Order: sequence, then structure tokens, then C-alpha cells
Amino acid sequence: MTRILLTATLLLSLTTPALLAQTALAKPGSEAYTTIAALDTAVFHAYNTCDLTTFASYLEKDLEFYHDQGGLMLGADATVAATQKNICGKVTRELVPGSLQIYPMRGYGALEIGIHRFHHPGHDDTEPLGEGKFIHLWHLQDGRWKIARIISFDHFALPMAGTKK
Repeated sequence: MTRILLTATLLLSLTTPALLAQTALAKPGSEAYTTIAALDTAVFHAYNTCDLTTFASYLEKDLEFYHDQGGLMLGADATVAATQKNICGKVTRELVPGSLQIYPMRGYGALEIGIHRFHHPGHDDTEPLGEGKFIHLWHLQDGRWKIARIISFDHFALPMAGTKK
């Protein structure tokens, strides 16, 4: 019995570092980080310019979008329609520099975590509307990356310059 426990402990100690390495934070400049950062730029360029066809091409059909203020939205079509109604010409999004974290998900894709800031186009673009945190679960299938799940949370308005906090 002791021999079995010793063998199991040895095997566990040998495999644990490998398991932990599978989910390690991707470093800036790594292939995983560069890929997901470029996808973030592309999907939100489409979002900001209201290129809904391109925006939709980054979303899985059965997308689940969880929003702390808007609730649950199911499906890419509903997300694209809501973007057209509530975002196009009204709000733009930027990634807060230095906030991006990428975690490769072996056999599936990657998890993207960050902070985004929203602006009103046509107004003083130096004044953000607000910020929120986000998580995107990216799925790599047949050589194509698509967002399968979105969680957008912890939204808050930012104080305008010259106003008291």
C-alpha cells in the first residue's frame, strides 16, 4: 500500500508542473498573446466602425453574452442586432493599455481578460464614457477563431475632466 501511495505521489509531482504550464498567462510577444491581441483589435475595429458583417464573423452562432447591466443575450444574431441598435454611431470601445491578459486553453482556444473603455463619438474623444472588465472565451476550430462566450462586468462611469470625484 505504501508503495502505491509513493508511486502515485511521484506521478502527481511529475505531472503537476505540466498541468500548471498549460494554463499559464501568455506573455506579451508570445504567439498566443499576439494572436488574441490582434483578434481583439480586429473585432473591435469592426464594432467601432459598425461593420456588422465582419463583427458577426468573429462570433459563434450560439454565443452567450453575459452583461452585468443588460443581462444574458443568446446568439450571435441577437448580439449583432443589439450592437446595431445600441452601439453604432453612439459608442466606441478601446482596450485599456496594459490590461490585456491571455490564457491559452489547450484543445479549445484561449481566454482573454481585460478592461475596456467606452467613448461617445463626435464628442470630446479625450473624455471616456466609462469602463468595464471583460472576459472573452475564444474558440479555435478549423483554423478560425471565434468568440464563444462573453462576460462584460464591473461597468462604471468615469468622472469627466474638471469635475470633482
